[in-house]
Amino acid sequence: MANAQPIRISETAKREIIDTLTANKIPDSYGLRVGMKGGGCVGQFLLGFDTPTEHDQVYDIDAIKVIIDKRHLMYVIGTEVDFEETDNGAGFTVVK
Repeated sequence: MANAQPIRISETAKREIIDTLTANKIPDSYGLRVGMKGGGCVGQFLLGFDTPTEHDQVYDIDAIKVIIDKRHLMYVIGTEVDFEETDNGAGFTVVK
């Protein structure tokens, strides 16, 4: 696993990620995939649980296995994964 941390994970998001992994009995081979859907500047951020492939870089960020496709790395550097609860519901957010 790489040492540098290209993204940040808020404390709230960290708790939700760990709770989700535990509640759904997701195997240790899985991690949080952070990437892009669509083209770089106009693309959307992508979050999900996945296993690494040969195209990925794996990071250990606050005891969370984070998987980032090497081709998406330049687009996600400096982002923060957070978890928000609003009147409209709750969910993960990614802020650059």
